[in-house]
Amino acid sequence: MANQYEKLVAQKARLKEKIDREDFKLRQSKYYENRQARKARSRRLIQKGALLEKYFQANNLSVEQTEELLKTFADYVNAHKPDKLKNDQPNN
Repeated sequence: MANQYEKLVAQKARLKEKIDREDFKLRQSKYYENRQARKARSRRLIQKGALLEKYFQANNLSVEQTEELLKTFADYVNAHKPDKLKNDQPNN
């Protein structure tokens, strides 16, 4: 009886270790996915900022001035945006 109890205790310990390893792998995977998403967003924001500076010649504008510039033209741009660039279209 004691031998069977010891086996069950050992089996429980092995299963707990396995669960801990799998939990670690899951957390590591989620961290990696979140990190990749943050990197992709950062890259996209940098690229868009570079385009803004290029086409609006906004190199010397502060963040507040850039926002003011964009607010000035936002209504016009959104009203005249081509259908293929509107949000309700699937991304290609």
